[in-house]
Amino acid sequence: MSKHRIAWLPGDGVGNDVMEAGKIILNKIKLAAEYIPGDVGWEFWCKEGDPLPERTIEMLKTVDCALFGAITSKPKEEAAKELIPELQNKGYIYSSPIVRLRQIFDLYINQRPCKAYPGNPLVYREDINLIVFRENTEGLYSGIEYHPVPDEIYQALIKTHPKMKKFINVNQNDLALSCRIFSRDACKRIVKAAFKYADEHNFSSVTVIEKPNVIRETSGLMLREARKVAKEYPYIQLWEVNVDAMAMWLIKNPQKYSVLVTSNMFGDIISDLCAQLVGGLGFASSGNIGDNFALFEPTHGSAPKYAGQFKVNPTAMILSIKMMLDYLNEKELANKLEGAIAETIQESKIRTYDMGGNSSTIEMAEAIASKIS
Repeated sequence: MSKHRIAWLPGDGVGNDVMEAGKIILNKIKLAAEYIPGDVGWEFWCKEGDPLPERTIEMLKTVDCALFGAITSKPKEEAAKELIPELQNKGYIYSSPIVRLRQIFDLYINQRPCKAYPGNPLVYREDINLIVFRENTEGLYSGIEYHPVPDEIYQALIKTHPKMKKFINVNQNDLALSCRIFSRDACKRIVKAAFKYADEHNFSSVTVIEKPNVIRETSGLMLREARKVAKEYPYIQLWEVNVDAMAMWLIKNPQKYSVLVTSNMFGDIISDLCAQLVGGLGFASSGNIGDNFALFEPTHGSAPKYAGQFKVNPTAMILSIKMMLDYLNEKELANKLEGAIAETIQESKIRTYDMGGNSSTIEMAEAIASKIS
């Protein structure tokens, strides 16, 4: 009988390629698991009007966690044009499956480790070991947007906020509005998760990245909650850095930082910067983690031009499997897998195109699998 039930969600494009590479790793480590396939992605948007069918959501309620490949997302108008004729002009609106999954299952922690492995020709420096904790359910990615702005909202803003006077003579059809909404509980729990991780992994600091001098209310709320949480961990330093300055300091002195925590959009941007410091998106893994469920994925996109060519670097996918093993409390297997990844990179015999080599996705996975004792 299988110990774990894991949803298998390749998604689109190279998501299928890197999941095939992941299968090689999972077969080698002989994880006691049952893998349940699920429908998700552009194909289901085009033919069903829903890239995340309800049957997939119901299946995910029955598993321990999910492995996810990659997803294709396009702007609203472009996505609508790709629906099959029977679904055209029926009011279907595309929304990202991965964002919906984060919200449906309250996967409020987006954990993105960025670690430099010696021997990787792409790393900025070899002493980088960062992890980003990104709030995953609120902020600008909540999807609360308007274009044009409805009259009742427009009038309410005019009446209640003095800075709306600038827009009083602008036609509402010419305005677009996105809401950056933070809740106190969401701010508190993402910062708490970051401090808990720092405590468990013996990191001496947690850096909160926001912009409270300009975005006063939302960033201010995050910062105030961080200061409260920090009092519970007096032996861990709280560093407060504005997001623009953080981009500079990460280029200048990335080795000074360890655990970073921030809001949804800032976390998306900063984690990509961190990923580039350790080799690029081919090495960028992530976990979307809630209290009762988690989904693990590489942070790269679906790269349609490379789909089916088995060209892309699968290391991000394989590192995501390592994160999944930690989540499932399979610590020994997780450590063996990370050791095999590090050894393969250090050896430098197998390199995908992004690393300056010509090895395939599958060859890279097989090389890593061969190092697992």
